[in-house]
Amino acid sequence: MKLLISPKNEKEAVEVIAGGADIIDVKNPKEGPLGANFPWIIKRIRQITPTNIEVSCTLGEAPNLLGSMALASLGAATTGVDYIKAGLWGLKTAGEAVQLMQMVSKAAKEYKPSIKVVVSGYADATRTSTVDPLLVPKIAHEAQADVAMLDTAIKDGKSLFTFLTKPQLKRFVNTAHSYGLNAALAGSLQKEELPMVHALGADVVGLRGAACTLSDRVNGQITREKVQELVEVVKNTEKL
Repeated sequence: MKLLISPKNEKEAVEVIAGGADIIDVKNPKEGPLGANFPWIIKRIRQITPTNIEVSCTLGEAPNLLGSMALASLGAATTGVDYIKAGLWGLKTAGEAVQLMQMVSKAAKEYKPSIKVVVSGYADATRTSTVDPLLVPKIAHEAQADVAMLDTAIKDGKSLFTFLTKPQLKRFVNTAHSYGLNAALAGSLQKEELPMVHALGADVVGLRGAACTLSDRVNGQITREKVQELVEVVKNTEKL
């Protein structure tokens, strides 16, 4: 299971790299759970990150605006990242989500065929009237994306496990795998929950708050010591 940590700037990225994370996921938490960062910051982080470490960036919480999101996708692809990720914030139906994510995938992959597209739904979709989270693997498959992900839309301390049961999450992971997709789980997860995520068979686990001082994803700062703690938990879990 790969450990994805989400820095907001170059200083934090240095800490994530030093801490030993597998994927550097550049975002801007002040703009939302999947808030997009500036292209020059993403480019610089890609430049300072060793080539053996993957870099991801977010496009933000996607509105149902196909042209705008396709253009954002192309822009993100030019920064040199390995993954681009969009959250299904403004999509009410699976059909809308497929149509939009098809455009995101097309724009990115026409520019860089090797880039991986991540479709992120929200475990707490009922709180934001967005797409059923258990439909995300099917949406990702039909949109020709590469990763189906779950996060939480509202960051109020409630984690992924508050909104979906372990059997539901296992079904999400298994469905993603049945389509040949990787499955990623995130959403205010804490260090103690990493073994549960691993047991579900997730390919990637994503965190920010747990790697920050005071566990504060917006105002806290990522430290290498906290990242190292998370890396050790994942390593020890995989030894079991």
